[in-house]
Amino acid sequence: MTMPTDAQKKIETYLTHLRGLLRGLDREDIEEIVEELRSHILDKAPVGGETSSASIDAALAALGSPKSLASEYVTENLLARAEVSRSPWRVLHILLRWATLSIAGFFMLLISIVGYFLGICFWLCAASKPFHPATAGLWAIPNSTGASELSLHLGFANAPVLGHEVLGWWIMPLGLISGGGLIILTTRLSLLCARQYCRSPRPWVS
Repeated sequence: MTMPTDAQKKIETYLTHLRGLLRGLDREDIEEIVEELRSHILDKAPVGGETSSASIDAALAALGSPKSLASEYVTENLLARAEVSRSPWRVLHILLRWATLSIAGFFMLLISIVGYFLGICFWLCAASKPFHPATAGLWAIPNSTGASELSLHLGFANAPVLGHEVLGWWIMPLGLISGGGLIILTTRLSLLCARQYCRSPRPWVS
């Protein structure tokens, strides 16, 4: 099948741009992605058995911009690495990239930051209890309505006025367990949501 020269140039220009945006991935993975897309373009471009510059334009438009397509591939690659390491830093990295692609990713990033922050606070509270036994812990503090509000204190400030500590020394084992549980739960939830995003069909896949 003969293809016009300008149509070939359009394909190569698109794939060259995409290849540059995929930097950071393994070379073998980049070449596999590029060849997969090349085959897809060549399969979808012919109209009535003929490939023209216009049909190539339509096939490339269906793929989307090289930037958005590269972002999806890089996100999938980050997800694969995060699932292997289970590192919160890698999870936040992938969520940060996902947040640039969708509103759902942005909210998942916020939820994960809150989850990790609370988990770390419980750990720090448990660790600081031996050094600040009179102030570190979970405190119940009366508010203006007379009801009590729970507040986690790391012990660096004075004890809350009119407040009383709820758990005492139990904050050490419970803080470690709660903090670890929050971090594990946040990691699993984040990976689950990101995995569902990456499994969603791309608009160019028929």
